[in-house]
Amino acid sequence: MKLRTLQENLRRTLWERIDAGNLTGLHLAEQAGFAQAHISNFLNRKRGLSLAGLDRILAVQHLSVLDLIDTEEVNKRASILPPSEDEFDNVAVTEPEIAATKAQIISMHVKEIVKFRRGFLKRIRLEALDSSRAGWDRFVIIKAEPQEASSMYPRMQPGATVLLDRHYASFVPYRKGENNVYAVRKDESCAIRYVEVAENHLVLRPHNTASPVEILTIEQGLRPTDYIVGRVCYIGSEI
Repeated sequence: MKLRTLQENLRRTLWERIDAGNLTGLHLAEQAGFAQAHISNFLNRKRGLSLAGLDRILAVQHLSVLDLIDTEEVNKRASILPPSEDEFDNVAVTEPEIAATKAQIISMHVKEIVKFRRGFLKRIRLEALDSSRAGWDRFVIIKAEPQEASSMYPRMQPGATVLLDRHYASFVPYRKGENNVYAVRKDESCAIRYVEVAENHLVLRPHNTASPVEILTIEQGLRPTDYIVGRVCYIGSEI
């Protein structure tokens, strides 16, 4: 939450106390050690408070920052994936750009929840985990967008459920003799392709031979695996 919003919520709280007859601007100024004009200007939105000033008013009014945060905002940003009590685990469906850029999928980014058998997810092997991925939610789902589905047709249909293992950023084949399919970070979103490394480039190969091969230049300071959002470990029909 932004400081401006916190200050506006503090104003509202103070005005509620003033309107209820439990506080005056003069008393608040004396409590916090401010000139009365300073408090008046704040209450009437003519000026803001410094962080130190905000802390002083919170202290003398026995408030905390938590009192100024909207419950709706807290719920909106809280994790939404409760532990499952049966043999299924909950996996969040989110937008490709969120899957590509956000370590944790919070409620405001969840489109829906899909259940996968816990035994199935546990059987999905993992190559050595990159420490930079340790804090990332491992499994997320995106829906295949038309352009991506066209490039991977007929292996993938438009709107297909694409389960990503975001802890798997290795180029080691999951199955011997079979190319992995990856979600690759491209323009802050995901391209779904077969991937090869060629010097300082990533070669994105489609399944559909009528679609073009794409080349991504690896930026200086980045590794090829930094572009891997995750390995595609399940493709299902539209849900």
